[in-house]
Amino acid sequence: MNTVLIMEVQKYNYLLENMKKNIQTLKLGLTGKIVMSEDMEKMANSLFINQVPILWSGTFLSLKPLSSWIKDLIMRIDFLQKWIDDGTPKIFWISGFSFPQAFLTAALQNFARKNKYAIDLLSFEFRVRDDLKSDQIKEGPEAGIYAFGMFMEGAKWNEQTHFVDDSVPKELYTDVPIIHFLPVLNRVPPTTGFYECPLYKVLSRKGTLSTTGHSTNFVIRVEMPSDRGEDYWIKAGVAMFLALKT
Repeated sequence: MNTVLIMEVQKYNYLLENMKKNIQTLKLGLTGKIVMSEDMEKMANSLFINQVPILWSGTFLSLKPLSSWIKDLIMRIDFLQKWIDDGTPKIFWISGFSFPQAFLTAALQNFARKNKYAIDLLSFEFRVRDDLKSDQIKEGPEAGIYAFGMFMEGAKWNEQTHFVDDSVPKELYTDVPIIHFLPVLNRVPPTTGFYECPLYKVLSRKGTLSTTGHSTNFVIRVEMPSDRGEDYWIKAGVAMFLALKT
């Protein structure tokens, strides 16, 4: 987990340094003290129409306009700063990671090293903890991690039946309860009673294969308890996301 934290901090520090340098350069260009480059002109145009400049968009995937993107960036930095100041969180805001796949792999590695298992034999079991709220958690789980900050499109979680259910009319996105990502040795996935819900970073549902071998958008398939067949939810286009457009 420390490796993940350092990697995330380095990425966001690099972004903040670039933002500061770019803004200072843009100020000089706008006041006529230096010649405006093409990149600076594009940046100025993006700022004017409330879009995230291309120079800043590479650290984490986002479809938000600039104003919402800045708020999101501040929340991500606060999340990492609290981790540094207070130690490993009891529950993780999974949306705050620029590379959540590395975070989930680290959770498996921690469990593997603690129990002296081969990591290749481990996989996650997903437990929806709709009985917990993020501000009520005082201790983390004995194994695995608690994660929150996910949204669902095309369906909702029913806290009475504890199954995925049809969404309310005109309600596009709903909050997903806390999910316990529990590493299990030699796990045999269930064949019924679950919907393998794809989890993406953003709403576009598309990405490319990066140099790490991971998708730039797709994160993982989360098994969500369901009393209906998977075909029903697939036809409804149900998926989960780490961030919305606003």
